[in-house]
Amino acid sequence: MPFSLRFSLLWIALLALPGLAACARTPADPTLTVSAASDLTLAFEELGAMYEAETGTPVVFNFGSTGKLAQQIEQGAPVDLFAAANTAYVDRLAAAGRLLPGSVQRYARGRLALWTRTGAPFHPQTLADLLDPAVQRVAIANPEHAPYGMAARQALQSAGVWEAIQPKLVLGENVRQTLQFAETGDVDVALVALSLSIPSDGTWTLVPEDLHDPIDQSLAIVAGSPRTEAARRFIALLRSPRGQAVLQRYGFTLPPTE
Repeated sequence: MPFSLRFSLLWIALLALPGLAACARTPADPTLTVSAASDLTLAFEELGAMYEAETGTPVVFNFGSTGKLAQQIEQGAPVDLFAAANTAYVDRLAAAGRLLPGSVQRYARGRLALWTRTGAPFHPQTLADLLDPAVQRVAIANPEHAPYGMAARQALQSAGVWEAIQPKLVLGENVRQTLQFAETGDVDVALVALSLSIPSDGTWTLVPEDLHDPIDQSLAIVAGSPRTEAARRFIALLRSPRGQAVLQRYGFTLPPTE
């Protein structure tokens, strides 16, 4: 069963049955639970397979928008490791005592891309091209809780087209759903993570980094997790040369020196 589907079924059970969440966090269960931003879906599924093969420890993922995942952790969701698509939500959880002290660290920097279907009649090369009448609908992740949506809004504002593009704008729940809108033809263009664009069948163009704040991404172990050592082993794999090679294949760059 795919990692994402496996976790989705677990998550539904946890939310549907009161009291089960507490039981799911008992030390007797070795499964490592990782809540990760949607831009990490493909990279983390690959890393998860490596981790299981090397440690024998099962790992399940809950992929979604960083803001929604942070809210779940605030509400006591049974999560061991949180990998965000920015630093702000991790810092906020750390300040609230929800994360293990000393475990917060940056692990990658993401990039924003303009994505269209390969067979689309028009492939915008700049954000200003989105004003062309050939582009009727543009999708971004919801900037209220999705870091790539925040970066997209900031880039569109910097390019001077944010107000003009409002009638065309469609919001995705997270950056993966935003890409799906474009893949299915529901929108003409999507501003999405490079990490999802590279392995896709579409055409993409990088959005200049100087149009938005850097998409630096942090992770941390959740306070109270009974599987801190398993979480540390996953982080060690992620930060190892092999783990960084996986991230780089999906377009992530190394995090800046802190």
